[in-house]
Amino acid sequence: MTESVASTRAFEGLQIPAAGTYDLDAAHKRVGFVARHLMVSKVRGQFAEASAVITIAEDPLQSSVTASINAASIETGQVDRDNHLRSGDFFESEKYPTLEFRSTGIKSHAGAEFVLDGELTIKGVTKPVELVVEFEGAGTSPYGQSVFGFSAHTEIDREDWGLTWNMALESGGVMVSKKIKIEIEGEAVRRA
Repeated sequence: MTESVASTRAFEGLQIPAAGTYDLDAAHKRVGFVARHLMVSKVRGQFAEASAVITIAEDPLQSSVTASINAASIETGQVDRDNHLRSGDFFESEKYPTLEFRSTGIKSHAGAEFVLDGELTIKGVTKPVELVVEFEGAGTSPYGQSVFGFSAHTEIDREDWGLTWNMALESGGVMVSKKIKIEIEGEAVRRA
């Protein structure tokens, strides 16, 4: 049997990855976020360093993921803002070097969209989150590796994790929104 035949299998009209353990490809991922600034614009950023292990189960609905994000790797395109986000006002990255995610189950699915329940830990605080995951496809790379792609998104209230720094504006509102959109894109590669 060739690698390309063994790399995928049929599941409810999709060609999904074969069961196994997959690692997030560091060169093909984005762990990003969007926050409102001054209540009039959006600021986008990302964490440059993140890793994840995705276990695709024989029963695809029993699959799981764990992820770790380097808090100090935050990038928004503005050095002073990045340093402020690393400080005690926000991520306190020296004391809490990583943000952690652990899935707790697949809540539902329809077509290529899966709703993944999990726990997100930021600054030592763990709260439930729900990720909407879009399966983007699976196959074999030119290097013979089994790969699959995905995107995911959710929205959280940063204050639930103790990220409460803000500044009131004279015109009303605040400098940084409480609601933060999380946007993830990635490829995962099967372990040899």
